[in-house]
Parts: sequence; structure tokens; C-alpha cells
Amino acid sequence: MSDLIIIDGSEGEGGGQILRTSLALSLVTGRPFRIEGIRARRPKPGLLRQHLTAVKAATGIGGARVQGDDLGSQTLTFSPSAVKGGERRFTIGSAGSATLVLQTVLPALLAASEPSRLVIEGGTHNPFAPPFDFLACTFVPLLRRMGASVFVKLDRYGFYPAGGGSITVDVEPASQFAALNLLERGETTMTARALLASLPGAIGKRELTIVRNRFGLDRMACQVVQVEPSVGPGNAVVVMIASPSVVEIVTSFGAKGISAEKVADNACDEVERYLRSGAPVGSHLADQLLLPMALGAGGTFRTMRTTPHTKTNVEVIRRFVTCEMTIERESNDVDRVTVGVSQAGAA
Repeated sequence: MSDLIIIDGSEGEGGGQILRTSLALSLVTGRPFRIEGIRARRPKPGLLRQHLTAVKAATGIGGARVQGDDLGSQTLTFSPSAVKGGERRFTIGSAGSATLVLQTVLPALLAASEPSRLVIEGGTHNPFAPPFDFLACTFVPLLRRMGASVFVKLDRYGFYPAGGGSITVDVEPASQFAALNLLERGETTMTARALLASLPGAIGKRELTIVRNRFGLDRMACQVVQVEPSVGPGNAVVVMIASPSVVEIVTSFGAKGISAEKVADNACDEVERYLRSGAPVGSHLADQLLLPMALGAGGTFRTMRTTPHTKTNVEVIRRFVTCEMTIERESNDVDRVTVGVSQAGAA
């Protein structure tokens, strides 16, 4: 293990993304790593269930040797061997994000020698992670534009804190990723949904009234969706902003003690920031695009001002692959991110 990469888990924003990116790139490159201070900047540091599930998933598909894969562990050593696809089921056992577990293993499955089908059980709509809608409408379509063959299906909703959701993902190996350039947004159209699980429909109607009034939307562009069955109650306002280049998803989650009007206003405020920036790529999507672009033919995108989360992700990627990555400030609201061709090769 002379080439063991040492990762500081307290670096930058100090969250779980450091672990997920490290696992993903270790699987693709075959380079072992040790991460110390896992999630050191979080109120509950160390591995939670969703992070441990991501580690177990990466271990399974990569035939890895692992030390420190226990709940609460703040140090992990991971040494992969050959990546294998096939059919697998991963259960988080909480409302931990199914989409973030997928994020960990997807790059490696695209580099495998055989197709894969995954069933991941856990949270599908969690305020601390991209919801399934973002995965299905925003991220996966862009992966397909780059040449990946990935298809996702929502089998069952799982809201925080009860969880109990399920997604199915089909992946075909990809020989390479094409360059991705997202510089202009173009004209937009907007639709909105209020998702309700075991809650009165009146809540969703109040939320969508706010959205309609803020953006002058027609009633036909707004829909209340009653989710059945559901393990526990849940509520989310999901706004879709579609343009010729990308679909941006903005989500605001209901919670005890927060009015329906406040939930909707939170979503509308974020939508307004996105529209005002003029950039095609939202801040959450910027995080997600870095890794596939770094493993492929690179590209350029304009995004809302980059977050510490994005900058931390850039630094972790640089530890595993030789790839030019730059972030240039265009204005107070917009950055331009450029990703060169990685010497690690395409997926």
C-alpha cells in the first residue's frame, strides 16, 4: 500500500461528500485510501447508516479490503480490487439518502465489464440530499448526454425521517464519457408539484397558491400529488425549471412547526436566485457534475456561485486523478467551472 492516499475528512466543508467521492474514485482508479476525521465538521461525526451503506456497497462491487466500517467510525481504510456489476440490493435501514449511496457506486458500475441492476432502499426525499426528482430529471439525463446508459425508477417514496423508500437503477457499462458544456440556459418553463404523504391535500393547495402567485403560473402547471403508500408522513414542494440545456429541480421540505406558506416561500426564494443568476447549472448540480466530467472528456459549465461543498469536492478529486480543474468568478452570482481531460481515462 505504498501509494495509499491519505484524506483529511475535516477538510473544507468536512461532510460525507468527501467519503463518497473518495470511495467512487478509489473504485474507478484502483487506488487505496485512508480517510481520517470522517464528517468531522458535522454535529454527529463519523459514519451514519447511509454512509456505512455506501461503504458496504462500494466494498461489495469492488471486492475491497476495508478497516473501520462500523457505525460511528471516524477512520476508514479502503483497498479495492476488481469492480463487478450484476444485481444487488442495498438497504440503508433509515431515511438516509438512497441517491447518495447510488452516487458512490455509479461511476464504478459504468466502468464495469457487465451491466448492473441496483435496488436501494432508504430515503428518496430527504432534506439533506438530492431528492429522486433531481436524479431522474436533472442528473441522469445529463449523464446520458455524456454517453452513459443509466435508467432510474422510483418504486416507493421514502420521506425523512421514516424512510422506507426504494429506487431501482439499471446501468450499462460505458466506454467513455463525452465532454459536457453547459454555458447558456435559454428560455425556461416552470411547473410545480406538492408531494404529500399521509397529510391533508389542503397543505399542498396552500403551498401551490404561493408558487402560482410568486411566478404567475397557470393552475394546470401545478399539481398536488398524494403519495401512497408511505411508511411515514412527508411533504415537499418540487419546482421544475426546464430549459433547452438543462432541467433544474428546486425542492423545499415540510417539517413540524413550519407553515405550508413558509415551505413554499423557501422554494420560491431559491428559484428566484437561480433565475436571477442566468446560469444553467444550479449549485447542487455543480457538485454532481464534477466527478463524471473529471473521469471523461471534461468540459465547461456556468453555475451559481460555487459553494464550499463544491470546492471541497474539487480538492478530493485532485487527490485521485490528474485533471485540470478551474473555478473562475464571472460575476457576484456566477462562476465558470472548467474540467480538463483526466489522465485516469474515461469511465
